[in-house]
Parts: sequence; C-alpha cells; structure tokens
Amino acid sequence: MIDRLPISVRFALRDLLGDSKGFGIFIACIVIGVAAISGVNGLSRALSQGLAREGRVILGGDVSFNLAQRELEPDEKAWLAKRGRIDEIALMRAMTSLEKAAPAEDPAPALVELKAVDPSIYPSFGSLETEPAMSAVEALRERGGVFGIIADPMLLARLDAKTGDRLVIGAARFEIRAVLRAEPDKLSGGLGFGSRALVSLAGLEATGFIQPGTILRYIARVALPDGPSDEEVARFVDTANAAFPRAGWDIRKRDAVSPQFTRNLERFSQLLTLVALTALVAGGAGVANAVQGLIERKRAAFAILKALGAPASRVFSIALTEVLFMAALAILGGLAIGAAIPFAGAEALRRAVELPVVAEADPGALGVGALYGLLVTLVFSLGPLGRAHEIPVAALLRGEAESARQSPLRYRLAAAAAMLMLVATVLFSSADKKLAGMFIACVLAAFLLLRGVAALAMRAARSLPRARDARLRLAQSNIGRPGSLAPALILSIGVTVTLLVALALVEGAIHSELERSGSGEIPRFYFIDVPQEEAGNFDSFLKQEVPGGRIDHVPMMRGRIVAVKGARAETLHVGEDAAWALDGDRGITFSAEPPQGSKIEEGAWWKPGEKGPFVSLEGRVARGLGLALGDEITVNVLGREITARIANLRRVDWRSYGINFVMVFSPDAFAGAPYSEMFTIAYDAPEPERIDGKLARDVAKRFPMAASIRVKDALEAVDKIAGQLALAARAAAGVAIVTALLALGSAIAAGQRARRHDAVVLKTLGATRPWLTAAYVMEFALLGSVACLFALVAGAGAAYGVVALLMKSSFVFLPGTMLATALAALIVTMLLGIAGTWRVLAKKPGPELRNL
Repeated sequence: MIDRLPISVRFALRDLLGDSKGFGIFIACIVIGVAAISGVNGLSRALSQGLAREGRVILGGDVSFNLAQRELEPDEKAWLAKRGRIDEIALMRAMTSLEKAAPAEDPAPALVELKAVDPSIYPSFGSLETEPAMSAVEALRERGGVFGIIADPMLLARLDAKTGDRLVIGAARFEIRAVLRAEPDKLSGGLGFGSRALVSLAGLEATGFIQPGTILRYIARVALPDGPSDEEVARFVDTANAAFPRAGWDIRKRDAVSPQFTRNLERFSQLLTLVALTALVAGGAGVANAVQGLIERKRAAFAILKALGAPASRVFSIALTEVLFMAALAILGGLAIGAAIPFAGAEALRRAVELPVVAEADPGALGVGALYGLLVTLVFSLGPLGRAHEIPVAALLRGEAESARQSPLRYRLAAAAAMLMLVATVLFSSADKKLAGMFIACVLAAFLLLRGVAALAMRAARSLPRARDARLRLAQSNIGRPGSLAPALILSIGVTVTLLVALALVEGAIHSELERSGSGEIPRFYFIDVPQEEAGNFDSFLKQEVPGGRIDHVPMMRGRIVAVKGARAETLHVGEDAAWALDGDRGITFSAEPPQGSKIEEGAWWKPGEKGPFVSLEGRVARGLGLALGDEITVNVLGREITARIANLRRVDWRSYGINFVMVFSPDAFAGAPYSEMFTIAYDAPEPERIDGKLARDVAKRFPMAASIRVKDALEAVDKIAGQLALAARAAAGVAIVTALLALGSAIAAGQRARRHDAVVLKTLGATRPWLTAAYVMEFALLGSVACLFALVAGAGAAYGVVALLMKSSFVFLPGTMLATALAALIVTMLLGIAGTWRVLAKKPGPELRNL
C-alpha cells in the first residue's frame, strides 16, 4: 500500500521509520498546546451545557420576574397565576447573632444573605440538600413563636453556632434546624458578601424589616404548564411585557439564567484559551528549533538526494511531509488529552462552582485545537524548511556556514499566509473580538520586540571591545556570531519571565486591597438599610463610637434602567462596557452636590432649586449606551417610571471604595418616595479589629435594621474568588511556561553541532572542561540577563494594563518579587544550558577530529 503513495511521502515515511529521533520536544510543544486549548474549551462547554440543560432548575421556573423594593401588584400576580404556577422568594441582607443565654452576654453579629421562601412550594424544581435531611416545610415552620432557619456552614462557623441554637434577626427569633448543603436555585438569586440562610416568608415578615425604603428584592418564578419550548417561553415573556409595559421588572428566562454570569464565563474561558494559545505559540519556537535540528541531522541525506538529481522542491516536500506527519501525531495526542480533560475535571469543577456540569466530547472545541496546532506548525516550520531548499549540495556536505541564509520569498510568504490564517482563526473563534485583537497585537509586539532585543544583543556583542578574560571573550563571540542561540534563548526566557512577573504583580495588586482596608485609606464599614428617619441618630452614634472617624452617607434606592432615549432597554444592543448596567436593578441616589471620588467630565452640576429631573451618569456607561448631554434615560423605581435628562457625565474613581453610583439624580426626581440611607466610616486606629468588633455589635443592638458590611470581609470574599480564578490562570500560564522551557531546551539542543565542533577544537588547543563550562555559563548568563531585563519591563506593563485598565484597581509595584522571579529564571537558564552542553564537553577530541 505504501508503494502507491507519492514518492515524497514514501521517502518521508521510510526515513521516519528508520530514524525519528529529535522530535521529542517538537511533539511535546504541540501536544501541550493543543491539549490546553481543547481542554479549556471543553470545560467551558461542559459548564455552559450544564447551565442550559438545567436552566429550569437553576432559575426555579421557566421565567422569573425580579422586582426591586416591591412585590407583585395584585393584577400582575393574578395575570401570572392564570398562566402558570408561581413560586415567590424575597432576598435581603440583615444582621444576625446568637440569642443571649444570659443578660451579660454580648454575642458577635454576622451579616447574612436571607432568602425567604414559601416552604409549601420551595423548591419547585431540583432538590434542597440539608444536614440532617428534611423538607423546607419541616425545617422552616414556626414552633411556639420561633421560626426555623437553614444556615450555611460559613454562618455557623462565623457565629460559633450549631444545629439547635437560636438566632435573633430583627424582632424575630429563629432556630437553626439544619445546615444548608446545596440549593438548586443558588445562581439565580445572585451572590452576596454574607453567608446564606433560608427562612420562610412569614419569618422574614416577623423580623420587622419589610418597611418602605428597605433594600430587598422579590423574585416571582413562573412554571408554565406542559413543558413549553424555548420559543413558547419567549412568546410568554413578550406577552407579559405587553400586558404590563411599566412594571419595571427584570425578566430572566431558563435559557439565560444569569446573563452577566454567562458573559463572565465566556470572557474568562476566552482568556484561558488565549493563555493556552500563548503556550502553543511559545512552543512554536521549539517547533522551529526542532525543524532546524531535523535539517541539520538530515544534511547528508538531503545532499545525496540533490547530488542524485532530486530537485530542491522534492527535498523540501520530503522534509515538510516528515514535519506534518509528526505534527499530526502530536495533534492527535493533544486532542485525546483535551477530550479527556472535561470528563476528568467535571466533578472538581462541579464542586468548585456548585453548578451543573455536563461533560461531553465537543467536536467544535477539538476542531479549533487541531486547527491551531496545524497553523502554528506551519508558521514556525516553513522558514527553516525553506532555508534548506536553497542550500547547495556543496554547502550541505561541507558545513553550516551558508546554512544561515534567509529562506526564499515564497516560503516566507507561505509562513505569513499561515500566520494570517492563525490570526483569523483567533478572531473568528473569539466571542470578545476586542480582547482577541489586543491579544494578537500583544503577541506580535512581544515577538517583534524580543527579536529586536536579540538582534541588538548580537550587534552589541560584535561591536563592544573584547573582554580580557578568554572565557568571557568566547561567550561574547558565541552571542554575536551567525547561528547564535541569542534569538531562541531570549524569546523563550522573555516569554517565561514576562508571564511570571505579570501574574505575580496582578496577584499582588489584589492582595494589596486587603492591606488598604486596614490602613484607613478606604472605608472600614458600609452600613445599609439605615431608616430614613434614623439617619441623624445613626450619624451621631458613629461620631460617638469612633471619634475622628470619616463618615459619609447618602440616600439609597434600587432602580432599573427601562428606556434609553425612548427605546426600551430590552431592545438595545450595547457594548460590554455598558451591558451590565442594563442587567437587573442598580443602586441609585439623589444629591444636590457632586459625590466625592468623582469628577465631572462633561456638562455641569444642577443648581440648587433648578427644576428637573436631571441625572448624572458615569462617563463610560453613558458612552456605552450611546448617550450624550441632553439625552433622556428612564428608570423604574418602586414601580414608577422616572424620565430624567442627562445634565453631566462623571469619571468615577471606583478604587476609592467610597460611596458612588452610576446614576445620581437631582433631589426633585424622587420627591416623597421612601428610601433608606447608606453610611460609610473610615478610620485608622492602633487596634482596628477590636474597634470593628465593638462597632458591629453596638450597631446591631442600637439599629437592628441596619446591615453592617465590613469592607475587609468583602475584599477577602473577593480575594478568595480571585484566588480561585488566579489558580486557573496560573495553571494555564504554567502550560505556557512549560512550552517556553521546552523551546529553550530545543534551542540549546539545536546548537549542539556547532558547540561540539568548537569544544573539540578548543580542547585540542588545551582548554579544559571546567574552563569551557565557565565560558558557556557566562554566555547563558549574559543572554538570560538581557531577556530578564526586557521581561521585567514587559511583565510590569502587562500587569499594569490588567490591573489598572481591566480591573480598575490600584497597581502595586513589587520590585522584590520581580527580581526574585528574574533571578530564578536566570538560574534555571544556566542549569539548562549546562545540562545541555555537558555531554558535548564530555566528548573525546580524537574521534570527533577524525569525523570533521
């Protein structure tokens, strides 16, 4: 059968069967990159498929109607009840503490995210998992004036409580009947800063917290009869909006349970995919070095073929066939590993995110991974193969002086075409074209800059005065000569150290926010749901408790953007910078003066007594919504639609953690409407933890309706989530670092032929192994130092872009961490260099001289 294949294919296969050495790093680079890309895409697909298939369970129905600070009106509820089964829940933050066993006790309070449900219905879909196992009716019923509560383990740990203990929430008492292990609709209710707990709707009402102005959300989930299709659900939503056009509810369907979560999942998955692609591209240097090594090893065979009359194109096709055959094996191996990753990681992912995960083979993800592997192989192999095409027979047989000639134009054009296809694939397969474009620009810039740095290093080595030390002089000559290791080593080390430095600085910026929370620079506490009539007393109380504390407070309400320039919000198509502002209800306020921590970019603040209503918008959101000064925006607050004209745009410093809002209205916008007050307090004290604990306890006793959110606790919760995300990012970046190290090893291996020749000649002239080792260590140290200097700057720049531009956080410069990272990379480089040249240095001159 093999005899029927084209002669180039036959020769390539027979050659590989006889000698396939030298492809180890080549295969490893492609396998790792392809496996990472297809594995990340497969895991993302498994999670998105789980959300899609279990959407009814996660949402708690086919459709949910989310309302801020109000319940369904009787006519709305009757209309929905005619068309399906309604399951209503309420969500709010509150403070709780253990019931006193003695008057002298002063139990510490804790923030709790309450979910109030109807025990006779909940859960409509899925199952509630508690310990001990019991139904919602049994766990939440009232017994002798004490309601039941199902508490998250974190709440029990924070309060040092156990099953059977009693809690106080407002005016009501609750008994911990069970520990919450899993709730099927957790995602649909959103995530908060406090520990979660389930109570009955009657229990929530008994707390006395449901008053005009209280910040809480009602969600009515509707289960339609007869298992409707997605199209029927969509028609039901359209009918509901038409029947109640001014309801102001935020409607979610089972196929889009949490649009913001879905967007974040897509963005994070794409980010990991791009990091995995970085691994594949970083491994491309290893591919190029391996192909160059192939040409060196097959030099005599190719020379003989040309001497026997084989055209150069035939020699090129044989070499290309060998490369593509090994690439195909590597791609298949990578696809096999990538296809197994979703199945192997499904359970761990399910436990980590507490969401359904459906592991299955995804042909699309595997196809994208295979295409990336093929294109990267072509981009990095066509150049070296093209150079072999043009080398004359005499040069192939004689040595390598002419082997460094540039490859012909047609092969460079072919490599450029493959690179354009790779760029097009990245853009086509990316949900966020802007992020993909930035990635492509950064990768191209990094490669060009690293090539430029290598060229400058080689030129400097040739131009600088020769060193007195013969070993350093040899190292300098090796760097500047043709066929130098400088381009490959600087590329590999530069990519590795840049990734490590960027990751270290991003994580350092996240952790520094925790330190800022204890420095007095940002608020220590947020206090929400302070009753309007108690605002003055609360302010006086804080001043008495913490003399010298910096106190700020504003009115707070919840509202939802329902129209922009007269167009309904659900019909708008806006960019990612503004999409979140339309996703559900937002905190809003009104003020006669500009809020602290913001600066007016366009327009002017309204004058006292000026008739409105007016609104001030955060600039980026306004531009994302296509709004300008004088345009109108409509919000629904407490079931009432308010249309306001944009008076100014603000730039907000969200990093101050002070009170600020996307929308600030003029005072006349909500005249007479109920609202609550939000307070912040910042202070710097010798023992802030002691003051924090006392303040939280005193607030809970004096103002039970006020919920205390300690900023440090909130940041620790964010830090925990960020740590989990960083772990995934580190894993993906680790793959890139491994491939970069493989490329480094391949570069060292590719230069062994020339290094062996030099070592033999120098040994003949009297050089010893320690002397040569020192010279090579100097060479690797010089190249590593140049690469690390570039990587320190590039890594810091990349980290600054992520922290300051994407995360909108404060960038922290960590010179110690950066230098330690660079030093470690430098040591690894020298060790790899020594390991790669040790066998060369062990060669006896005699046998080598006879074969020169």
